Amino acid sequence: MTDDGDDGARADAAGGEARGDPADADLAWETLDSGIDYTCPGFDVRRDEVRLPDGTETEFHYVDEPPAVVVLPFTPDGDVVLVEEWRQAVGRTNRGLPAGTVEDDDADLATAARRELREETGHEADTVERVHTVEPANGIANSVHHYFLARGCEPAGEPDLDFNESIRPVTVDYGSFRDAVLAGEVRDGRAVLGVALYEAGAK
Repeated sequence: MTDDGDDGARADAAGGEARGDPADADLAWETLDSGIDYTCPGFDVRRDEVRLPDGTETEFHYVDEPPAVVVLPFTPDGDVVLVEEWRQAVGRTNRGLPAGTVEDDDADLATAARRELREETGHEADTVERVHTVEPANGIANSVHHYFLARGCEPAGEPDLDFNESIRPVTVDYGSFRDAVLAGEVRDGRAVLGVALYEAGAK
């Protein structure tokens, strides 16, 4: 496995190539104007003034955020490196995968995946491979998540967390984590999808 340096990081605000597709002309909304109504660390709330296919003019608000990477990291022994993180929105600690925003100085998506793995868990990967790209909530956000499989992950130092991250890295048996996902005991969407992709053939 090798690094995937394909840089699809800067998707347009619509999150994909479907906007402007002639085949979708009867469904497409025309954007008349766009602006930011609210901004905070991590994302903005964008307001688009749009014209619907029937001519109705209205507003549409959505979360506008940079693309992100999500990493499924395996140790040389086949265990998986996870993060236990407090999630204020749901009021509990969440067990999931290392993930984070692609930054402007990342050379490519593989670089971003390696950096997030190192920052959140203190682990370095021998290899990383891009697996899939999804739009996890494109009804309310333009989020784009790039999934990576990391192999040969070993401790290389302490995590380097942002001021608002409360994270504890843990290494667990992959089979046990997979079984917990399949049993519905893991609610983190990125972790569930990461395991599903891996089990579907990205091994």
